[in-house]
Amino acid sequence: MKTTSQIRQSFLEFFQSKGHTIVPSSSLVPENDPTLLFTNAGMNQFKDLFLGLEKRNYTRATSSQRCVRAGGKHNDLENVGYTARHHTFFEMLGNFSFGDYFKQDAIKFGWEYLTSPEWLGLPKEKLWVTVYETDDEAYDIWHKEVGIPAERIIRIGDNKGVPYASDNFWQMGDTGPCGPCTEIFYDHGDHIWGGPPGSPEEDGDRYIEIWNIVFMQFNRQADGSMEKLPKPSVDTGMGLERISAVLQHVNSNYEIDIFQTLIKEIAKLLNVTDLDNKSLRVIADHIRSCSYLIADGVVPSNEGRGYVLRRIIRRAVRHGNLLGAKSAFFYQLVPTLAKAMGQAGEVLTQKQAHIEKTLKAEEEQFARTLDRGLVLLDEALAKVENNQLSGEVAFKLYDTYGFPLDLTADVCRERNILIDEEGFNREMTAQRERAKASSNFGVDYNNVIKVEGSTEFKGYETTQAEATVVGLFSNGKAVERIHSGESAVVILDCTPFYGESGGQVGDSGYISAELAKFRTNDTQKYGQVFGHIGVLESGELNVGDKVFAEVDAQRRQTITQNHSATHLLHSALRQVLGDHVAQKGSLVSEQSLRFDFSQPEAISKAQLEEIERIINRKIRENIVVTTEVMDLETAKQKGAMALFGEKYGDKVRVVEMTEFSIELCGGTHVKQTGEIGLFKFISEGAVAAGVRRVEAVTGENAINWLHQQQQVVQQSAELLKADSGSLVEKITQLQDKTKRIEKELQQLKDKLASQAGSELAKQATQINGVSVVVQKLEGVEPKALRTMVDDLKNQLGEAVIVFGATAEDKVNLIVGVTQTLTTKINAGELVGAMAQKVGGKGGGRADMAMAGGSEPQNLETALQFAQEWIQAKL
Repeated sequence: MKTTSQIRQSFLEFFQSKGHTIVPSSSLVPENDPTLLFTNAGMNQFKDLFLGLEKRNYTRATSSQRCVRAGGKHNDLENVGYTARHHTFFEMLGNFSFGDYFKQDAIKFGWEYLTSPEWLGLPKEKLWVTVYETDDEAYDIWHKEVGIPAERIIRIGDNKGVPYASDNFWQMGDTGPCGPCTEIFYDHGDHIWGGPPGSPEEDGDRYIEIWNIVFMQFNRQADGSMEKLPKPSVDTGMGLERISAVLQHVNSNYEIDIFQTLIKEIAKLLNVTDLDNKSLRVIADHIRSCSYLIADGVVPSNEGRGYVLRRIIRRAVRHGNLLGAKSAFFYQLVPTLAKAMGQAGEVLTQKQAHIEKTLKAEEEQFARTLDRGLVLLDEALAKVENNQLSGEVAFKLYDTYGFPLDLTADVCRERNILIDEEGFNREMTAQRERAKASSNFGVDYNNVIKVEGSTEFKGYETTQAEATVVGLFSNGKAVERIHSGESAVVILDCTPFYGESGGQVGDSGYISAELAKFRTNDTQKYGQVFGHIGVLESGELNVGDKVFAEVDAQRRQTITQNHSATHLLHSALRQVLGDHVAQKGSLVSEQSLRFDFSQPEAISKAQLEEIERIINRKIRENIVVTTEVMDLETAKQKGAMALFGEKYGDKVRVVEMTEFSIELCGGTHVKQTGEIGLFKFISEGAVAAGVRRVEAVTGENAINWLHQQQQVVQQSAELLKADSGSLVEKITQLQDKTKRIEKELQQLKDKLASQAGSELAKQATQINGVSVVVQKLEGVEPKALRTMVDDLKNQLGEAVIVFGATAEDKVNLIVGVTQTLTTKINAGELVGAMAQKVGGKGGGRADMAMAGGSEPQNLETALQFAQEWIQAKL
């Protein structure tokens, strides 16, 4: 029996033997693609190749791509663990042709690999195929050349209601590359229920899709129209888990070797004997997606990718709780997973410590939020009306505290309380609509400037160059000329202007012709060309004009200083904090540098100072900065780190500052570190769970910042009549004096409150032997109100005390009830009812409760209401 790892390797070796280049799996975080939440198909990393926006030194590729479908359009989360083939994480085996071979070779390659005894050796009679209804070419290849009987070839038309909406027409999103496809199905046998594709029983488990060949012919536009791609291409996908189930003679993906190893380890950890328990499947699936997402730089948070990761972790932990887990367990599965994944698990082994630490921290945090959520749920259940918990409260528990609805339902069931599930679903729908409206993942991939060819970048050697205008765009449309005052994008055949990339902002400057002057405010990359964005200040500029391009050299120099300092910063962070530090984003501009990185806790002041000292030491050493272009594998062997957001081809540029910093980077840099001058942190803080951000300035900007800080110190010293050397001592003295005065003031307030309480005790009325005080007070603070109520309760014996105080257009209400009366009068209920009269809300214990309001004009009404309430209850 072939293991999953052996199947993965044999697939890659087969297509390598057919002239394909083996390409490593790309990150689960798509590079420079705002249309995707996660990498969800093998073709994602080749998208620009299909569109003709990028060229590589191969036209055939094969890969085993890590994929996640747990958010956005492709979301299988709720089905995971309860069906045979749904996963949050899976591996997609793929072979690709970029304008090389097409339908005939693609079909024959797939058939050979599946049926040849040299490879997988599947019985031919067990394989069925589908084609798009109008794709006669694919049908004829299958029937006439491969020899599939007509009764095992099924045409699938537009079965989803609109043109091209078909199980056999593939598209990655609402826009982008797409085309008809042909699929191969495996028949597990008549002992399993289900029918062939296209039949009423197609959802059964007998006929399982194992191979999908997409014939990339079109680029779908936002208006639904189909634009032909420059070169018809092929995108093939085969789920590794599905084909492993076939070859290992099991019907469910969860029965293959990888999952069985994980399930047994989970059962051992949690002392579970029933290996068919669905919760074991959920956890086994989720540890794969969570571990690989963290390895690729995602951290749990409350938005975007981090929020999806948090949901998956919490779903796994919840299922662990159902199995009896009493403490953190999820993170302990990482070593078993790394070993089970074989060669694909190497990245997990390299980052094992970081993955385990992140998972454990999130699991422990969820345990704490569960505790807080249960307190909130108890409070809500104490106030339910009509024996039903509102959908809004159930959703708040879900959204804020990560409480699954089934957990809330369990607690409610114990108290014979129902949940307004319809209301919960309304809130959930509203949240999804809000998320969709604010999402960045609905961008039209085609809404970019497209120009054939490429721009030669000369900016590493110079900030000036002669060039030719090869394209002009005004209002997004190609034009032949632009006129004075017109905003436009200018495309040149070569340029010294750096196009924004890898966190470094685009250059600015001027493009001049004999009678025209174009001010470039920004430079962006559009595929292989550079777009110079700005305004024509004078004259007329035409396609074909010879121009002189000149970058703002001073601005470029400050940007370059900040970029080189960012490389020093990255290495210094790893040296002081640990190898888990990985870049999560950066911004390098002429004013400052900003650097986001993975770090689970705040950086201490001492650590920041040490990092700053290391960087400035490297600046003083005046290290020579070298750059070299080499192949990617050599760069990796050299120890080069990749920077966030960069897309690397076969040849990469390595920026080296001796052995201290070696990174892949396409940005501009100083020639020696001494040019940076000075490095100074100006801020540090959290931007998301597990992600910190530092900001810093260099060179002249750093000196200016230090001068400003010095001025602040001098001005503060003058105000306090001290010199800078004794400033801290002077501030400490003032703080001590302030605390002493505040303490004395509070003592006076307490004394006055006690005296006022004694006076109010004399005004108490008697209702059936109970002392009742209902009074309006002016300008009394909430803390003083509590003191007065406690004093009166001690003086009066059995008593009910109600105060309403006004201060700055606000109302403070407090109700105190002695313990012996709480069965008759509940302070929380009374203060809540009063609060409604003054436009507020509040609550508390049965013997002491407070509320606030914003309508002081209604305070008298609220107090009268309280008097009547108390009289009725007593």
